[in-house]
This record gives sequence, structure tokens and C-alpha cells, in this order.
Amino acid sequence: MHDIVFRDALIVDGTGAAPFAGDLAVEGDQIVQVGGKAAAGRREVRAGGRLVTPGWVDIHTHYDGQATWDPVLRPSSNHGVTTVIFGNCGVGFAPARREHHQALIDLMEGVEEVPGVVFTEGLRWDWESFGEYLDTLGRMPRTVDVGTQLAHHPLRVYVMGERAIRREAATAEDIAAMERLAAEALRAGAFGITTSRTDQHMTRAGEQVPGRYSDHAELMGLARALRAAGRGALGLNADFEDVDAEFAWMRDFARTSGRPLYFLHFDRAHDRARLPRITAAIRAARAEGLALTGQVGGRPAGLLLGLSTDLNPFILRESFAELATLPLPQRLARLRDPATRARILAEEASPRLLRLLPPLSRFIATRWEGMFVLGEPPNYEPTDERSIAAMAARAGQTPQAYCYDYLTTGDGGRMLFFPLANYATGDHAVIRDLLCDPHTVFGLSDGGAHCGSICDGAIPTFMLTHWVRDRARGPRLPLEFVVKRMTGETADFMGLSDRGRLAPGLKADLNLIDLAGLRAHHPEMVADLPAGGRRLIQRVEGYGMTMVAGLPVFEDGEETGARPGVLLRAR
Repeated sequence: MHDIVFRDALIVDGTGAAPFAGDLAVEGDQIVQVGGKAAAGRREVRAGGRLVTPGWVDIHTHYDGQATWDPVLRPSSNHGVTTVIFGNCGVGFAPARREHHQALIDLMEGVEEVPGVVFTEGLRWDWESFGEYLDTLGRMPRTVDVGTQLAHHPLRVYVMGERAIRREAATAEDIAAMERLAAEALRAGAFGITTSRTDQHMTRAGEQVPGRYSDHAELMGLARALRAAGRGALGLNADFEDVDAEFAWMRDFARTSGRPLYFLHFDRAHDRARLPRITAAIRAARAEGLALTGQVGGRPAGLLLGLSTDLNPFILRESFAELATLPLPQRLARLRDPATRARILAEEASPRLLRLLPPLSRFIATRWEGMFVLGEPPNYEPTDERSIAAMAARAGQTPQAYCYDYLTTGDGGRMLFFPLANYATGDHAVIRDLLCDPHTVFGLSDGGAHCGSICDGAIPTFMLTHWVRDRARGPRLPLEFVVKRMTGETADFMGLSDRGRLAPGLKADLNLIDLAGLRAHHPEMVADLPAGGRRLIQRVEGYGMTMVAGLPVFEDGEETGARPGVLLRAR
């Protein structure tokens, strides 16, 4: 007798094959039958034509700190994710010397927008080496499986101390030490190495990150570590202001390491030729036999702007910033005062406050045509008519006055969507092209990060609701294609051969989904992190069950309390 049988399901197996009807049976932590008529089960779930898919494998998250104290890892786990990989964008917490703890907290706060006080209270720091950090992660029973990559910035700080924070060049001895420690981390189970070479990543004090300008010799030391380990990839974020120069060292890295290299793949509204240049460079590298890959998301990279979020168009005005620490009800009361409103609307963005934001985020002060009412259900492919500029014109108001009144109406929970990248054409055409490019891999949920300005941990749900079911402004994508991108392909990319597909003998990580009833609600702010830290979440309906290793961890949106998740070590 099987442990669990899903009867009469529409099976989407993660291979890209067309969905098919049948039963799926689980025994222990493995799938034992897919399709056909299964024998009796100790528990039988009447799927009634609902989807059964592999659990989502999310390879771009930032749960580096949260995973040390939180066994559940929302908002990823309640959106069907059963495997998360963190250590992305070059930031993390290992290796770490005691005297550098605060610097690493400040770095994570600046780059990934998680309040530093959350880490100050939440992190136990019962590790120094990367291997000890993995041991800490491995001791906690958890809801979903977790794995991590070695982040370059803490590695550099561990070896070079203050010289790394000042972004000094690494010496030959520094490079040798980083190479040795990186190889040790990979042997201990890191899934790769990540770094960051973008001006968008800044410390809390507005400084560039430690590895921003690491030179060719230092990067090749990391490449040799990957070659020695014989596994893993390099992941990075770069501005690609000089595409030829970036790809020159990236090709050298791929040749030296013999391993894949992936980078975050975006367009830029101010440089429409950038994306085609990068895409052409990927194809040229592939023609040389080099495994360069663009990592792409399912919707524009953008910010949520509101009174409950960290950013809005008025936060850069001194009179508004003075009220930012007030509890929301008191802040709303002050903002509705006519004199306060007049004073704030009369001000311009403060140069002092502008300097604290990454370059692209500074446009929230002035680009009214690029801000859109988010709405319920949230609309991430808005037309120009939903922009603040257009709505203000129809109302006969200035954009800033219209926006101010819109945000201060109601309970203060209204939000605007401000795309930063992959929305230069005003629709999702570019994103669809990137998703369909065979030289890309799906990612960029940023689960666990940007707690007060982004809520993209819900992107797996969005991929089904928007791209498969609801998109009206252009072609949709096939269900089996979207599921494969989030399961079989991401698992394969990370070398996780035991998951990502529904087949006998594979790990029983899966989702039961009512596609017609699937819905992610308007983001909302909750204060459930250590020290009362806040984060954005999206409630979701339509997941009948999420299973990890044969145990239901969520049923009908409710956590079951099961903790089958484990630490994954690359092998």
C-alpha cells in the first residue's frame, strides 16, 4: 500500500512534456508511480483535475541570515518553493571573524535591504568558517530544503579585513588565501561562488561593496578554486557599462575554471542597445564552448512604493523624512494635515537623502510616468494609463499632488509599482524573450531580501497566474514550459539530480495546485522578524498542498508543522 496517492491529477512532470491525467503515488520520501491507476494509499487525495507539479526550486534567494533562526522561510515556502539556494550577489555571513560581524550586517542591510537590527538580534554567530556555517544550518529541522553558495564579499573581508572594506587591491598572498578558503567551502558543500560588480549594491553608509573592483588576478583565484573542486558555478551581478570588457574577464574565468558562469540579465531604459549586446555576447561565448548563462526573472525588477514600505517618492524630501519613524497611524494623521501636505509638496528631493540610494532608485523622486498604481489583484504589466503622470493629468492635478493624496487615502496600505529594469518597452515582451532564450536560467525571486521594497518571493505563483493563465497584453507561455523552467531546469543547473521532476525514484517534493483558483493578493507589511523587523508578504490562495520529502508541509494555505527539510551540500 502506498503512503499517499493523488487521484485523478493533471500531472505536469517538470520535463517539458505535455500535462497528462493520472494518479501519483508516494512511499516514504520518494515518488513511486506517475500516471496510470495507482494502488490504494493510506491517504488518498482527490485531486479532481488539479495540477500536480514538482516543488519549485528557487536558486536566487537571500535567506542567509533568516535560515539560521527561521525553519519556515516564508514567503517562499507558502508559494510552493521546496528548495531554496541563497548566498547570492556576493553577500552573506561566512566566513566571518568576530570583529567583522557588524560590517557584514551593514553590508547585507545596504545591499539586500534587511534591517540590520534583525540580524543583530537574530544571528547567533556560532560559526567562523564557511564549513561551520553549514553545520549551523544543518542542525535546524526545517520546512524546506536549503543550500548556499560562498559569497565573495565576506570571504574578501575575512582575508583582508579593513583593506577589503576600503576596496584595496588584493595582494598575491590575499589571493592565495581566498583561493584556498574558497576551495575548502566548495568541498564542504557550497553550490558555487557569487560576487557583485554593480554600483546598485552599496553599504548602509552609501559605499561600494568590498569586491566591486576586484581585479583580474583576484577573480582568477576564485576560478582556480572552482576548477580544483570540479563543481559549482560563479554567479554575479554587473552593470555591463563596458560589455566587451566584462565579457573578456568572464570568458577567461570560464576557461580557467571549466565551470559555468551566470549573471543577472536585465535591460536598461536609458540604453536600449545594452540587452542585445549582452545576448549576442552570451551566444558568442557559447559558440566557443563556454557555459555563460543569463539569469532572468518573470516580471520587471522593480520597487513597491508606499507609506508602509521603505521607499516612496516623498521619502527623499526632508519634511517627509522627519516623519518616517512614526507609527503608520500617527504618520498618516500628520501627513493629512494641510500645512504638512503643503510643506512637503513645496520641497524638492534632498541631495543628502539622494546619496543614500543606489543610482537607479533615485528616479523615484521625479519619474512620475514610471510609477503605476499596483491595485488588487496586483498588476505588474500596467499600461501607461495607470501611471501616476497619466492619472494626475486626467484628474487635473500635478503628479506629486495626485500621488500624495493617493498614498495618504485609506489605511496607508496602498502601493505603487516602479519598474527599474526589463520594462523599457512598457510591457513584458522583453521578459518573454528572455524566458524563452535557451541560454538563460530562471531566478531572481530575491526571497528573504528587500524586505521593505520588493515582494518577489511570490514570483513562482505569478509565473502561473500571469504567464500561463491571465496575461492579456501579449502571448502567454505553455504550462509545461513554465513548470520546467522553475523545476527541472533550475534543479539541473544546481546539480540537484534527485528533484525537479515527477518520476519514480525521485524525491517527493511536489505541489497540488488549483490553477483556476490560484491568486496572490496585494502585498502587505508584517512585523514578524526578530526585533520587530518588518517585511512584505503576499498571501496566496490555490495551493492545495506542498509536500517535501513525502510529507505535507502546507495544506490549503496552512502550515502543517512538519519539518522534513534539510541542508543540501553540493557533491
